[in-house]
Formats: sequence, structure tokens, C-alpha cells
Amino acid sequence: MKQTYRSRSAFVMAWFWLAFVAFNVYDLINKYTGKASMVALAVLAVLTVIVYVVALRPATVFTEHELVGRNPLRTVRVPWAAIDDVTVSHAISVHHGGGEDGSGDGGVLRLWTPMSSARERAKAQRRGMPSQRRRGRFATEPAVSRAEQAAQEALAGRTHADWVGDQIRERAEAARRRTGEQPVQVRTTWAYDAIAVAAAALALVIAAIVVP
Repeated sequence: MKQTYRSRSAFVMAWFWLAFVAFNVYDLINKYTGKASMVALAVLAVLTVIVYVVALRPATVFTEHELVGRNPLRTVRVPWAAIDDVTVSHAISVHHGGGEDGSGDGGVLRLWTPMSSARERAKAQRRGMPSQRRRGRFATEPAVSRAEQAAQEALAGRTHADWVGDQIRERAEAARRRTGEQPVQVRTTWAYDAIAVAAAALALVIAAIVVP
């Protein structure tokens, strides 16, 4: 079963932008005025490329056999058994071994999503702390049980990125424990979709320059 993790806010805003661009492209084509319209189309195209590679394309995908990191300009496929370690700070860093050439040289895949900001981590820290609010002589919230307090302490400071990092670590450990695991290689390819979008935008820029 495939699982995909993205930046939800960036993804939603990107689709709003695409809807805005579609409306403006229709209007510019319908009311074409020559060079001015071409320049406007070129500007929209360049901005759309940026939105696509930064907000739409990045994703972290779990498949049955591998972790797929879709970054702005490349796609990295790391078999679960090739993952050595996972660290989480602002972003998730996946430490792996086994290059495409079979040399076994290790590397680090930095995932673009999900990321955790300092504000999000501070919010998670506050959420995990027991409430100390009081009004007068009486507490405003019921007493917290030991089990609830333990759960709060376990979740203190943990963000969505931490949770995804744990899932990657667990899948990697399970893959390494399986018997008969074959030598694995990490595969890296260019983001041909992003290149195609950028090429189309470049063509519009050139057309805007040469159109009288």
C-alpha cells in the first residue's frame, strides 16, 4: 500500500495558484494584445515553475519495497533494507548505503516533506506539557491520570516529521530482519516532469522576447 506525505498547506496553496493561473491564461488568450500578453504569460509561467518544484512536486512516498523521496529536481528511491539511520531536525535525513554502481558508498537523502519549523516544535512541546492553569483556588481542568501524563510526556516536543521519521526507521529495521534479503541499491533520477515544465516556461520567455 502506497502512502504519500506532503506539506498540506503548500499543496493547497499551489492548487489555488494553478486555478488563478488558469483563469488569467484564459483571459490573456481571449484578449490577446501582442507583446504585453506574451510577457504576462511568460511571467506566469516562470512563477508556476517555482510553485510546481517547491510546493507540488516534493513528496515522501512509502511503497512496499522502498522509500521514494521526490525533491524539486530529482527522485531518490531507497530500498528499506538500505536505510542505516534516520535523523530528524528541521527536515528528515535518511542515511543509506549502496550506490547505483554497487560500490556500497553511503549517502544522505534529505526529504523536503514533512518538515518541522521551530514554531511547530515549540507548539508540540507545549501540547505535551500538563496544564497549569488555575482560577482562584480551584483547578479549571480535571486531574490528569498517570497514563495520560505518560502519554503527554512521550508526545512532548514531537512533530509530524518525528512521527514519519519513526515510521521510516521501523520499516527499515523490519526489512533488515527479513531473511534472504538481496543486495540493494539506491537509485537517483532527474525530475523529468520538473525539467519539462521549466522547458515550457523557457520557451514562453523566449517567445515573449522575440515577439514584436
